[in-house]
Amino acid sequence: MLLGLAPWGILHAQTDEIQVYDAEIVAPGHFNLTLHNNFTPDGRRTADFAAGAAPNHMLNGVPEWAYGVAPWMEAGLYLPLYSYTAAGNLVFNGFKLRALLVAPDAAHRRFFYGVNFEFSYNATHWDPNRYTQEIRAIVGWHLGPFDIVVNPILDNSYKGISELDFAPATRIAYNINEIWAVATEEYDDFGALRRFYPTGKQPHQLFWVVDYKGPKTSIEGGIGIGLTGAADKAVLKLILSRDLN
Repeated sequence: MLLGLAPWGILHAQTDEIQVYDAEIVAPGHFNLTLHNNFTPDGRRTADFAAGAAPNHMLNGVPEWAYGVAPWMEAGLYLPLYSYTAAGNLVFNGFKLRALLVAPDAAHRRFFYGVNFEFSYNATHWDPNRYTQEIRAIVGWHLGPFDIVVNPILDNSYKGISELDFAPATRIAYNINEIWAVATEEYDDFGALRRFYPTGKQPHQLFWVVDYKGPKTSIEGGIGIGLTGAADKAVLKLILSRDLN
């Protein structure tokens, strides 16, 4: 994420990955490649810190390389993280390592759960903190054609427990059939645990999403709107996933 000191001492974020995790993982011994891209057609016009770039008209993305280690574990590498700025500059933002631990066979459980750990090495123009971490709990329910998934996320900049940033993500989906689904997702950032941002300064975004899930390929596309003045007004996301073996 791009985290910086904004007015009022508030941190805002843009990201290479806009996704709610549902605890489904790659089968053991298999590889998967997922391409994440998001574009902000109407966003903040100023950068969050001196070395950063303004989100408006910026494309962020990353290839995510995943390997199924065990029925309960998936390992991932995000490389390279990139941005294409409104000024026409292509920049690289660092890389991330991921370990995702889940209840096996989550797709066929009524109640499923897991936890994801990401460790990031950041370029100075992407994040003022060279090293950051994401701790993402996963809790969800399959209720007939409906899915409810909650990711209570804590972003860690290694400045102490009270400085952990609470940025949850939530998804409610309706599965039309085994291939197509529609969903509503919300992404929020309440700020550091020691003191949440004032209500009007909290970024909240609502996305409408369409999912296609084929035998080896899946596609997720969505459009998001800002619910508060602290969020970008409009964001588009596209996620393409392909099993490689």
